[in-house]
Amino acid sequence: MSGKILVVDDEEIVVKSCLRILGDTDYEVEAAGSGSEALSKLEDNYYDVLILDIMMPKIDGLEVLQRVKESHPEIDVIMVTGLSEIETAVKSMKLGAFDYLPKPFDPDALKLVVDRAFESRKMRQENIHLKSEVSSKYRFENIIGSSPTMQNVYRLIAKCAPTNSTVLLRGESGTGKELIARAIHYNSLRKEQGFVPVDCGSLSESLLESELFGHVKGSFTGAVGNKRGLFDVANGGTLFLDEIGNISQTTQAKLLRILQEGEFKAVGDTRIQTTNIRLISATNKDLKAMVAEGTFREDLYYRLNVFPIEIPPLRERTEDIPPLAFHFLKVFNEELGKKITEFSVEAMNMLVNYNWPGNVRELENTVHRAVILATDQVIRQGHLVNILDMHPRLDIDIPQTAEELKRIKKVARENSVKNIEKLFVIEALKRNDWNVTRSAEETGMQRSNFQALMKKYDIRIRGGAAGAEEATTSG
Repeated sequence: MSGKILVVDDEEIVVKSCLRILGDTDYEVEAAGSGSEALSKLEDNYYDVLILDIMMPKIDGLEVLQRVKESHPEIDVIMVTGLSEIETAVKSMKLGAFDYLPKPFDPDALKLVVDRAFESRKMRQENIHLKSEVSSKYRFENIIGSSPTMQNVYRLIAKCAPTNSTVLLRGESGTGKELIARAIHYNSLRKEQGFVPVDCGSLSESLLESELFGHVKGSFTGAVGNKRGLFDVANGGTLFLDEIGNISQTTQAKLLRILQEGEFKAVGDTRIQTTNIRLISATNKDLKAMVAEGTFREDLYYRLNVFPIEIPPLRERTEDIPPLAFHFLKVFNEELGKKITEFSVEAMNMLVNYNWPGNVRELENTVHRAVILATDQVIRQGHLVNILDMHPRLDIDIPQTAEELKRIKKVARENSVKNIEKLFVIEALKRNDWNVTRSAEETGMQRSNFQALMKKYDIRIRGGAAGAEEATTSG
């Protein structure tokens, strides 16, 4: 670990001792014999760490510390103090010192505190870099799409992001609702705090309540310890509730109280906790219709729908398909070490003319698979294997007679029904985390009938959710 250190002490023996102890390390070490010399050096040089004596004539260590923290707050300062000056050393910590060493100190103690300072510095720099990367990634200008409908989405993000307004994102599965939610968060005043996503559609009522509100030990079977809820974890930041239309009436009532009062109780607890979160929710359901049906609370709906944003499906913004496809091509080229440069005209026509029931997520998966399959620098029709069976063939013969038209229409109707059935099964499984029983119950089918459809289209659950997704989209 390399870095630059400045030792500041008016006692020559202490300076020489520090230079000797740190001389066999990777650090570059310089010295100053007074506070004024140290401040002069700091004007012309950069240092990572200062080792600074408290008791010095004219300008003492506390004054140097204050000036350093005002002009170079990133520098870590280690104070050196006599045993009678511990109280002053504690004061220096309050002024921003990293740590202090009482005199006399042994070599190992000095090396240890210096190493800790550099390790802390490294972690801070990494965190700053990561936050910068994340913030840059989710700038709303970086969301792909220049269609008029997406331009409207960008305008709405720009308007609501700097506020604390509750946002409701509405759109079909795969349209990028979580990406939009993250863009809102990372362009908000809360961007330095956490963004906590929750998939409300993948958890049972009891598990969802435990996740959101937390629980205390012994509150239910399996509660072997206390657990913080995500409303507590997200305090000061943003909580994103995806597929909020799936939550039960009981959970709806508890959520309403949090939005009204900022208060909640953990499962099995009597204590009231408070939270300050920004709520962004998303749904692919018509919540207004659910209110009319009595399955969603009207008062909660209006609390959630303060600032609605409609995310258009991909089929309604086909002009965005080529730039999205090339964006994913670049991403997967880098990931897979490929150098594919283009899509054939026929392949791009197929992408643009496909209906994309799975929206942007399906396009991403399609390009991912095509990049894997491609053997040269071009993605062709044959590489788009997961949409070939669902796409009207571009090379079919145009019917010449009424009889041929009748036959082709019959085949097209049969294929359409098959495509709809297959997508019906796949989407039900996705919504229910690939659990067959839950999927059958949600769709109102007998488990045996649901399994029959799975068998018909060779949809298999293998190796957990990820494996299942591979299997269901490979035919």
